[in-house]
Amino acid sequence: MTSVFDRDDIIFQVVVNHEEQYSIWPDYKEIPAGWRAAGKSGFKKECLEYIEEVWTDMRPLSLRKKMDEMASASTN
Repeated sequence: MTSVFDRDDIIFQVVVNHEEQYSIWPDYKEIPAGWRAAGKSGFKKECLEYIEEVWTDMRPLSLRKKMDEMASASTN
């Protein structure tokens, strides 16, 4: 049995969580709790290209904020 995520012939949507981490989700399925639509849908290849373009910092949001706080504190 093939996983839906291995298929290239169905429509996916790009989803993002509260940590600004991106993923794809089948368009016909309800988005899981903790995730929201990012406003892009299409075939898997298109969605993955979009994620590659917009997700430029792979660190979770909470880590980025903490590192920014530490950097600010060390310059003061």
